[in-house]
Amino acid sequence: MPADEAGLKKAMRKNPHLLEYVQEFVSRHRSPPEFHPVVERKMGDEQQVNVIYPIGDPLFVHVFSTGSIPISYKSVQPPMTPDLQPKYRKVIQQVYNKAVYMDPHESVVEFEKNLLQLIDASTKISESSTDGDGKRIFGDLFTEPKIFVTQHEQDLIKYHAKLAIVLSGPLEPLLRDPYIEDIHCIGHDNVSIVHKIFQAMPTDVKFESMEELDNYVRALSERIGRPASMARPIVDGTLPDGSRINLIYADDVSVKGPSFSIRKFAEEPISITHLIEWNTISAQEAAYIWLCLEEGMSIFFCGETASGKTTTMGAALPFIKYDSKVYTAEDTIEMQVPHKVWQRLATRDFGPEESRVDTFSLLKAALRSRPNFIIVGEIRGKEGSVAFQAMQTGHPVLSTFHAASTRKLIQRFTSDPINVPITFIDNLNVAFFQAGVYREGKFLRRTMFIDEIVGYNEALGGIMTRTIFLWNAADDSHMFKGMNNSYILEEKIAVKRGYSDKRKIYGDLALRTKILEEMVARKIFKYEKVAEITKEFQKKGVSGLPFPV
Repeated sequence: MPADEAGLKKAMRKNPHLLEYVQEFVSRHRSPPEFHPVVERKMGDEQQVNVIYPIGDPLFVHVFSTGSIPISYKSVQPPMTPDLQPKYRKVIQQVYNKAVYMDPHESVVEFEKNLLQLIDASTKISESSTDGDGKRIFGDLFTEPKIFVTQHEQDLIKYHAKLAIVLSGPLEPLLRDPYIEDIHCIGHDNVSIVHKIFQAMPTDVKFESMEELDNYVRALSERIGRPASMARPIVDGTLPDGSRINLIYADDVSVKGPSFSIRKFAEEPISITHLIEWNTISAQEAAYIWLCLEEGMSIFFCGETASGKTTTMGAALPFIKYDSKVYTAEDTIEMQVPHKVWQRLATRDFGPEESRVDTFSLLKAALRSRPNFIIVGEIRGKEGSVAFQAMQTGHPVLSTFHAASTRKLIQRFTSDPINVPITFIDNLNVAFFQAGVYREGKFLRRTMFIDEIVGYNEALGGIMTRTIFLWNAADDSHMFKGMNNSYILEEKIAVKRGYSDKRKIYGDLALRTKILEEMVARKIFKYEKVAEITKEFQKKGVSGLPFPV
């Protein structure tokens, strides 16, 4: 997509701070930035980057690098000038003084409205910004004089007050940016990100002091309802926008001071067609998962940290039959299930011991809830044994799990603290493995292999498995090794479908592969649209598709 010069001019007219920033940048680097309303993945292939993109007025992002200057991330927003800071502090103090007389707000929108009203009540617009006594306000309740400010100064005060009090302070640009995956803060002047397009890079975001970072981390923990303290220095939770956060508060635990990591929440889930387009998974592999989920197979999506296993599991959920009852149990709310009958539950790890609810308890409750599918955000401990009990009683289970191979998966499940008997392991049908790999200096996520769990071999005393898909690193392709040789397709799914000729199941696989390839070719990437097409196909067959195959 070519640079949008007209869009940049329009944005600079509306946002003087952007105009000032661009002019200063060009004067220093002699290289005008390109303005792109949408950042495309192919931009990440460029050796040099000089891109500005909007993240919601008045915020913009500038990503810049040359051969000699490493890539960096700059947030462009209305500046708080040194001259304005004393007035800002006076206004905020008056706002706090007046706020005690107002009714508590019931929503963020009302909170913001009240804040702006209090700023209006504490300031007086003047052509000159010289301080002086203004009118008294709210009758005799308040005796503080208004602060004289220009209209521009009041706008800046409102912006920074809203940023600090209602929104997320210094992190707001990073949390608002839809192209960021992860945010990492290690010390008050070290905030870095992992960008979906431009990979890892430092940012200009920082806290003025360790004390400011300390206060920010405590406020952040209180916002998620899990206050951090010296007694409870490590906190996991979910931000209001759904992002996952891990806080480490005590300086004797986090040596460089309070630190945190945020895994950004995508407002719209990534679809399976997106993953196919990015070659994270092939259309044929996705079609295989489709058949498995449609017929109630249990699958574990495995990989190391940041391998994308949770994203892939979420992208596959539309393949579950549309009329199923889905039960989710998560430590941190992440899953977005497109089914109407969805029982969504989360753990509670704070409060008195008797009031806490862990994943183990949620899974035991699931067995009494008669779900068609049980989804566990991640299996780490003893809840794994309940997951296998659920499979034994006919409840398909999906989960993510930290393991790099089927052998290591079995080792972990048959050892402490999970302790599933090895003879029970074949209740799991499929082990799906994904990893992060580097190709030509770029970090990519790939489905490494898919293994079928064939069964327990008493003579060998172990589990027999069969690899049916394998990633070829040489040409970045996904090989299907299971043609006419898939245990799950032939001995499980074909049997459930009543096929006398079990090889007919490969026709079902080919049809679903074509459907997915056609969706990618037609650029059908919206999660809801993919789910809708899948649902109509399940209800009506090929006649329910909006395109021929």
